[in-house]
Amino acid sequence: MEKEAIKIFNKISYMYSTVVTTFVSIFGGEKFLFLGYLILNVLDYVTGIIKARVTKTEKSNMGIIGIIKKVCYWILIFISFLISFLLVEIGIKININLNFIMFFGWFTLVCLIINETRSIIENLVEIGINVPSFLIKGLEIYEKIIETAIEDNTKK
Repeated sequence: MEKEAIKIFNKISYMYSTVVTTFVSIFGGEKFLFLGYLILNVLDYVTGIIKARVTKTEKSNMGIIGIIKKVCYWILIFISFLISFLLVEIGIKININLNFIMFFGWFTLVCLIINETRSIIENLVEIGINVPSFLIKGLEIYEKIIETAIEDNTKK
């Protein structure tokens, strides 16, 4: 049973690495943002495993589900940027300026970065790490600022 889980984990890791590497190579100039998000993915996964062990809630399929979620987040980012790019290109063809739509991909990425960071902090709190309250509150405020910016930009 454990060998099966390792095989599945290796396949998912390979797919995950392929998707991430391709995505980062496409967005060369902005790769540090995507690399930062990848690092947050790994840290969230690791702190989730630690939390599960500390709280004795570890289940073999939970790790695989976590990896699948991370892959799906990357798919969401890819789709957000792809749709933005396609709509901007269509706007060029029909002579309508749709450049603001590129914000969709960036807003998706920033929302996911905030969510990953909050998840890491929640994991740390649950394993007994004293996380400064300004960090928790700061992320909440930043998320509200981003949501307001999204609303403002979609009204235009």
